[in-house]
Amino acid sequence: MLIAHAVILGGISMYKVLLVDDEADVREGLVQEIDWESCGFTVAGTAENGREAMELAERLDPDVVITDISMPFKDGLQLSEWLRLHHPLAKIVILTGYDEFDYARQAIRLSVDEYLLKPFSADSFMELLLKIKHKIEAEVAEREDVRQLKEHYRTSLPLLRETFLASLLTRKLPKTKIEEKTMNYGLRLSGARYTAAVIALHPPDETGQEGFEYSLRYSGDLDLMLHAMLNIAREIWESASLGSAFIYQDSIALLAIDAEGQDEAWLRQTQEVLDNVLKSIVHYLKLPVTIGMGSVVTDIADVKYSFGDALLALDYRLVLGSGKVIFIHDVENPRSEKLRFDELKEQVLIRSLKVGTTEELSDAVGAIFSELFDSAYAYNDIQVYLLEVVTAVLRTAKDADVDLDELFGAGFQLHAEIFKFSGLQEAQRWFHDLCLRIMKHISSKRQHSYKDIVEKAVHYTKEHFSDSEISIQRLCSHLHISPGYFSGVFKKEVKMTFVQYLMHIRMESAKELLRTTELKAFEIAERVGFADPNYFSFCFKKQVGISPKEYRSRSIASDEEDGDA
Repeated sequence: MLIAHAVILGGISMYKVLLVDDEADVREGLVQEIDWESCGFTVAGTAENGREAMELAERLDPDVVITDISMPFKDGLQLSEWLRLHHPLAKIVILTGYDEFDYARQAIRLSVDEYLLKPFSADSFMELLLKIKHKIEAEVAEREDVRQLKEHYRTSLPLLRETFLASLLTRKLPKTKIEEKTMNYGLRLSGARYTAAVIALHPPDETGQEGFEYSLRYSGDLDLMLHAMLNIAREIWESASLGSAFIYQDSIALLAIDAEGQDEAWLRQTQEVLDNVLKSIVHYLKLPVTIGMGSVVTDIADVKYSFGDALLALDYRLVLGSGKVIFIHDVENPRSEKLRFDELKEQVLIRSLKVGTTEELSDAVGAIFSELFDSAYAYNDIQVYLLEVVTAVLRTAKDADVDLDELFGAGFQLHAEIFKFSGLQEAQRWFHDLCLRIMKHISSKRQHSYKDIVEKAVHYTKEHFSDSEISIQRLCSHLHISPGYFSGVFKKEVKMTFVQYLMHIRMESAKELLRTTELKAFEIAERVGFADPNYFSFCFKKQVGISPKEYRSRSIASDEEDGDA
């Protein structure tokens, strides 16, 4: 997908240009004489050669690179080749003389978007800019074409619906997320109560007639069997206006919704329709199936618990026999609404401990305990709930390599400590303070880890800066971390990019060698990691403001003045 990294100037979107030419007057002339903004562009940076342009492109991520073909250190062709590899979405414009044009066209072939022959007028240059802009916008529009997107969305909608419904069976999603998906996918999920059921195939008796027909008709093709089952189940289920039927893993999942609050009548209808589905599959398909029906829940976000009970009901076929509908409440005593430490609360708590603020942690702990204050639960249920909460904290501490004995004292037993308090409010205050200490400890360890990474990187750079092949990729390979992660950490701690820091180290070493030795410039260049002496001189003057030769002369003169004094 084309991603244009435009900047906003005065409310207008501008595409970023990197201008590359070794002639200063050409660069300055283009910057000053071209009305970039009217063409939809802004000059984000300029470079004197291909190598400098590569370093700038890493930082600027330009939309367009306009480059001369003949430059020192890295020419326009080498730069274009590098851009195609590292910034494939950037548009490339080559500025070239007539005598170089055939060479440029043959060498680069299709990798360059436009050419412009020197000399050129401001008008022809702006025409080219508008052409490039239209090309970028056409590519963006092609990928954002509303008609195409709508058609693709329409054809994908059945799969999107099933994927979403399947997610309800395994995860407790936030209500806002459920409402958003329900509206976007045109689903009707509002109701007073919900239940989930599972139609599961089970291995037939291969010695019997049932097994023979099963093998003969489907030859063990599970996908074919599942679709055949789904066709029957969906027709019966939807004709009864109960909800949705879809394939989930190696079974058929059924979601029943009590849309009108019919209570017992709805539950009775659901069981009757499930019995009809079972009989129809056995009659028409000769497939050995059992249906498990889960508990009834009042919140669509809790369907995962009903689905879990439906799977549990299926296990009872080992006791009751297969080939029937098994309702979880028929085999286990119906229970009142369960006290659950669901994954949403767990995720919020864990995130707060790892990267949250003190306010976010307070909110997370408050949400965990508020449920205990709001309802009357049996003490055993509260114990299990708090044990699950404590386990999540212990697991988070362990993942973050927090030594609780070191933090709270040897022999500290969190599972036992939380039950020593006389009331829930006292337990909540203690638990909050404990979580706060763990959160601060994790944060401190992370900062220490950042500093440790940077210290290792700095040490490695100081030892290997004389190697002309040193790179951020090689350094990250040595540290066993990703370049993306390292770049952010390094810049945060050092206040400059790795490339800038490497250049700084090399220039400081070069200045030291120029002051204290009689080594020639090309020898110093090699010692500080430059394979090309001319590029060393170029970078030195760029960084220091004077050439290496001038720097040495001034250093000698300064030393003599100090000696005379």
